[in-house]
Amino acid sequence: MKGYSSTNIDDFRGVWVFCEQRQGQLSETNFELISEGRKLADELGVELVGLLLGDDIKHRANELGGYGADRVLVCESPMLKEYTTDAYTKVVCDVVKERKPEILLFGATSIGRDLAPRCAARLHTGLTADCTHLDVDVRKYLEYLRKNSTLKVEEESFDMEDRNLKMTRPAFGGHLMATIICPRFRPCMSTVRPGVMKKASYDEEKARSVIVESLTVSLSQDDIRTKVLEVVKETRKMVDLVGSEVIVAVGRGISSDVERGIELAEQLADALGGVIGASRAVVDEGWLPTDHQVGQTGKTVRPKIYIALGISGAIQHQAGMQDAECIIAVNKNEAAPIFETADYGICGDLFSIVPLMIEQAKAQRS
Repeated sequence: MKGYSSTNIDDFRGVWVFCEQRQGQLSETNFELISEGRKLADELGVELVGLLLGDDIKHRANELGGYGADRVLVCESPMLKEYTTDAYTKVVCDVVKERKPEILLFGATSIGRDLAPRCAARLHTGLTADCTHLDVDVRKYLEYLRKNSTLKVEEESFDMEDRNLKMTRPAFGGHLMATIICPRFRPCMSTVRPGVMKKASYDEEKARSVIVESLTVSLSQDDIRTKVLEVVKETRKMVDLVGSEVIVAVGRGISSDVERGIELAEQLADALGGVIGASRAVVDEGWLPTDHQVGQTGKTVRPKIYIALGISGAIQHQAGMQDAECIIAVNKNEAAPIFETADYGICGDLFSIVPLMIEQAKAQRS
């Protein structure tokens, strides 16, 4: 587009969130990103905008306002009903080049991970993938560093007026956390892991007052090189860790009797009305599928109750569950790091302790 340059930083303003929909239903990740985007927009003193693409989808726009969006830009076309990389990339890039947001967020979903890098390449800017923390305000970022890093913050020099988006993500297989900025190009783009950002409470008044703006879509069949013939949903039932209020997770401590350990965890989860999770070690060994994994390289969860069975509590695992309301740890190693995070700790053999927990859980329910 004539007049667009990703290096003219002063031309860009506003925080945008790409709002994903599948078959007309908004993703929960949208609400998490809108809630986080609201904080960033307030710190920058700019407007928060949701970008919604689809067909006959405008009626869902006010819902985004209920979580904090000031404005929702709606792009509707029959060719946007089902996601295709070509169509969505063209429309998103056309709108970004015209309106010039300084920050653009995507969910790190299958769609977001496909769309975001394609858009970043066309917009001639950078992209930080799979982020777990975002900051604009330098003071808040320094507080984050004090709590979550070994960096001696007071000995470092920081530009307190820096408006760059600080995008933090796991690096080197989850063994380090890296913060990345994009100081020379705009928009600052990132994909954000589902479940890591806290969803705000829904506000009906904000939902009614949000500005919904319909945009003209310039799109033809010649722009689309692929065609969706059919949408087939996955038949295998996957565990919903992010949406569960109770998670019973197992670690390498079940290795002496894997089948029994998983069986006990499932019984405890059933008794408490929850689901079973796992550490990376359990998934790497093939004892449970990847959709059960909690941690930096798995899911980030915020359940009401998180029970860690035989999990030592490496920092990579704790990063994915430390915001649970109540953490209960069972481990026979009294020096296990998980006890430092846990609200309640039981030092002992899980194969002896968990049956007692199951009995108590069942008794409470009856």
